[in-house]
Amino acid sequence: MELTIMFVSLAVMLVIGVPVAVSLGLASLIYVLLSDLPDVVVFHNMTNGINSFPLLAIPFFILAGHLMNTAGITTKIFNFARAMVGWLPGGLGHVNVGASVLFAGMSGAAVADAGGLGNVEIKAMRDAGYDTDFSVGITAASSTIGPIIPPSLPLVIYGVMASVSIGELFAAGLVPGLLMAVSLMVMVAWLARKRNYPKDERFELCRLWTTFKEAFLPLLTPGIIIGGIVTGAFTPTEAAVAAVVYALFLGLVVYRSLSWRHLVRVSIDTIETTAAILMIVAAAAIFAWILTANQVATTLGDALLGLTTNKQMVLLIMMAMVLVIGLFMETIAAITILVPVLLPIAAQVGIDPVHLGIIVILNLMIGLLTPPIGMVLYVLAEVSGVSFEKCVKATMPFLVPLITVLMLIVFFPQIALFLPEMFYR
Repeated sequence: MELTIMFVSLAVMLVIGVPVAVSLGLASLIYVLLSDLPDVVVFHNMTNGINSFPLLAIPFFILAGHLMNTAGITTKIFNFARAMVGWLPGGLGHVNVGASVLFAGMSGAAVADAGGLGNVEIKAMRDAGYDTDFSVGITAASSTIGPIIPPSLPLVIYGVMASVSIGELFAAGLVPGLLMAVSLMVMVAWLARKRNYPKDERFELCRLWTTFKEAFLPLLTPGIIIGGIVTGAFTPTEAAVAAVVYALFLGLVVYRSLSWRHLVRVSIDTIETTAAILMIVAAAAIFAWILTANQVATTLGDALLGLTTNKQMVLLIMMAMVLVIGLFMETIAAITILVPVLLPIAAQVGIDPVHLGIIVILNLMIGLLTPPIGMVLYVLAEVSGVSFEKCVKATMPFLVPLITVLMLIVFFPQIALFLPEMFYR
């Protein structure tokens, strides 16, 4: 009975617009009070939920992304991507995807990609005569590559919750992220041919070389992060610190585009974003503890395995659950709630936790492009000046390649597990 009241309370609060962290915390508190448990249980579990060294990577990766945006590095990346693939039919659509792949190695967050690159990309595409729906749709879809290609904030959260190597998760995300980029570029090419979109500019080797030189130092960021983790030079948390130091070096010393005023604003933005994320993690920790204490995962697992024990069918059912949750809940909150429920079920049918992590995150990225809690859509609506409803409609066709990639990874786990097995196992 208490559990039912908790779920109903959570649903009501989310529907009326109460912030996710507050909804989770209050719903958990209602359960604790109705169950005559001591109030201190709430605070104890919330504290334990964020008392984790790997979580220190979150503020540093956020800060690195903000510094890259503020220092004007996104423009250099966009120009290099434009010189590299802008000559293809529908050139700026391909540039949009390429720039997101390059920026993914620096930010690790879809919203950062949409907010940082989105403004540059949509303006360039509008000026070139592209349809607004195409510009907004491909910008939204390509932003989801960021949390799959390492470094990735959602993968850090998943690694902490599932007690899985973050290094393995980062390695597992690389091939799926590139596959997402290829599938989106195929979609762009098809739409470009159908709508007769022009090439951006003809290919010029000297222009490619010039833009590459300008973007070379920023492009080293993913190599520093991933190379350091794979070689064991530093942990993912230390890699995040290295990314910040390198971003400061570029902004203050190389390009001299950062001022102390910029640093203060960037620091405040980082603190606000980090606080919001950690509040969700802390509130979700007590919620997950209640689910575990009531053996919700066991009950759900027994019911699911009663339907089928086929690994692929179990994965498909789990993905349907994740997709539904992702429609109504912010990514970090969804991860912290779903992992304690899904992980035991996955273990029973032999699903690799690293494989599970990639498909859960990709599934939740699709949720960022769907109403009602489509955070990327809200950001792009603000950036582009297009209504939220039109952003939703514009993004729908680009869900097809993303869902196709998700299905490929579900049925062919080696797409995600190839690199972890090569470097870690």
